[in-house]
Amino acid sequence: MSGLWLTGAPLQAGQVSVQFPNEPDRTEVIRTFASGPAVYISTSDFVQVLTASVFMNAARSKLVIYFGGHRIKVSANSSFVVIDDQVYQMPSHALFDGQDIYLPMRPFLSILHRRAAPGILYDDVKGVIIIELLAFNLTGIDIEDKANGTVVRIETTRQFDTQSLEAWSAKNRWFYLTLAGGVADSLTLSQARLGGVVKAINVDQVGKSAQLAFHLRSDIENYEIYHNRDPSEIVLTLRTPLSYSAEKIKKLRNSWYIDTIVIDAGHGGKDGGTTGKYGLKEKFVTLDIAKRVGRLLEKHGGVKVIYTRDEDVFIPLWKRTKVANETNGKLFISIHGNANNNRRVKGFETYILRPGKTDDAVEVAQRENAVIKLEEEVTRYDNLTEDSFIIASLMQNAFMKESEDLGSMIQSELRKSIPSPDRGVKQAGFFVLIGASMPNVLIEVGYLSNPQEEKQLRKPGYRQSVAQAIYRGIRRFKDKYEKVLTEEAEG
Repeated sequence: MSGLWLTGAPLQAGQVSVQFPNEPDRTEVIRTFASGPAVYISTSDFVQVLTASVFMNAARSKLVIYFGGHRIKVSANSSFVVIDDQVYQMPSHALFDGQDIYLPMRPFLSILHRRAAPGILYDDVKGVIIIELLAFNLTGIDIEDKANGTVVRIETTRQFDTQSLEAWSAKNRWFYLTLAGGVADSLTLSQARLGGVVKAINVDQVGKSAQLAFHLRSDIENYEIYHNRDPSEIVLTLRTPLSYSAEKIKKLRNSWYIDTIVIDAGHGGKDGGTTGKYGLKEKFVTLDIAKRVGRLLEKHGGVKVIYTRDEDVFIPLWKRTKVANETNGKLFISIHGNANNNRRVKGFETYILRPGKTDDAVEVAQRENAVIKLEEEVTRYDNLTEDSFIIASLMQNAFMKESEDLGSMIQSELRKSIPSPDRGVKQAGFFVLIGASMPNVLIEVGYLSNPQEEKQLRKPGYRQSVAQAIYRGIRRFKDKYEKVLTEEAEG
């Protein structure tokens, strides 16, 4: 217990019972530790109860569970759970006692229930873990594109009456279908071949219901839903207009013309960001580069520039994208400096908002997100814990391709101008990007933890070179994007 990484209330050892509805005579217990209201379960005990395969890297305090066709990865001193390369965040870190990893019980089991194992859940009333091996009754999705819409066929192993189906359209071109009594094979369904108006599928298990979320490429005029009996399938038709008028396309083009760009200088005020070996603070580097980029855009780009901050002041993360949305910004550029415990690591990289796929990307996001501890309304971020963050990021898929293009162009220009390693375009869960209703990227201009790069970033000429490269990348994107809009409007 002395090896567990946790501050605050003393840890109390205990156990939680496990019940098996399919095996009423079987009972098991799992070791726990409690700290105040938070309870942590032993992963080694949990895996043994599941009879799942497991790989443990004790040296790196990492553990991988193989269960039900899913790969579940957890790490000590990390709040992230990785399921099949998708990242989900818990409200508190995992603990490690030198031999075993302890996970926050309720959030971990909630993520597992919703994303990988619908038969596993925690019963708050009984105070027990329920493990019920459920048979999937939603087993596949086939999508067929038609001239006036898209037909979605959901394979089922049982009949669903109309009262068990609920469908509705939401903002940002999301369409939801909830099936009461549905048990979804989330891995298979989320990997369905996309087509027609459907550009992404999100599968969620909510209690005793399965929810399918379809992200659409365009608006739909109406929909119909019914259940075929032979073969057993739910058929969903999403009807789209046959064509858009030239007037509509012109209006769309004008609304997306890149005339306002929001530049976000990371950190500021009481939040200094990272500090280099020789005392250079990230907040001053980001502000200087942000202003240099802004001046270039105003002088040569023909756009209006909005700064989230133009002086050394503290701005909460949520206010930064709020500024961008309220000023009708068409691009959101957040500028930061990086850090690593290994002082030899250096280079520049650009991020887009998606769950991180690599350990280093996740670590960068964790460091940048930690600034919320300095904010007065920390509870504002409660809805970004667990898997709700994934939903938040998926809601921005409408700008994903544009964000990827913008990031690639900026990274390309930095590579031409900066004598430092190109670390590529990556994805990670940065809170500062959530909520931006426009293409958005976060740029790490260099490692202040690397003494060589810190010395370079001290030089005004070097910061000007960085700013010029960022400007050229933005300008390339603007020119290309507006050309496409013009061509669509004309023909």
